[in-house]
Amino acid sequence: MNGERRDAATDLGVLAGRLLFSVQGELFRRLGREGFADIAPRHGSVLAYLHVDGIRATELARLSGQHKQVIGKYLDELEALGYVERRPDPDDRRAKLVVPTERGRAQMKAADAIMAEIAERHRRSLGQEAYTRFLGDFRTVVEHQRAAKSHDALATEEL
Repeated sequence: MNGERRDAATDLGVLAGRLLFSVQGELFRRLGREGFADIAPRHGSVLAYLHVDGIRATELARLSGQHKQVIGKYLDELEALGYVERRPDPDDRRAKLVVPTERGRAQMKAADAIMAEIAERHRRSLGQEAYTRFLGDFRTVVEHQRAAKSHDALATEEL
């Protein structure tokens, strides 16, 4: 290697990280101003995927790409802060559902409104057609990357 690095302006990881940290920063700053200053960006791997009717921790781990143990730690924190509670799953008494509390539902509503405003700002900036195309292409890249991660994990298990 000649000592040169990849171009940060076209590097997928750098660009995705910049987008994540920028959106996440704005979201959590604004949530803090709306009375939710006790949560942190790390809690987003749970909060972003919560369902009003509840969701299993294993599903939160799968959707967020985090390890079950990490999700469990964040759930403990969010439960102590009053955002979620664990309830028996009516479909499987051995399993638990993570259900947002009233405070959790209020946070979800606030976060959804903030994210809609952020998306609308970018839609206006790019134009509807370009923004729709960007979202579709971005989803495709994410899906391909997640599939590659799964493929790598399977290949590693076979070794």
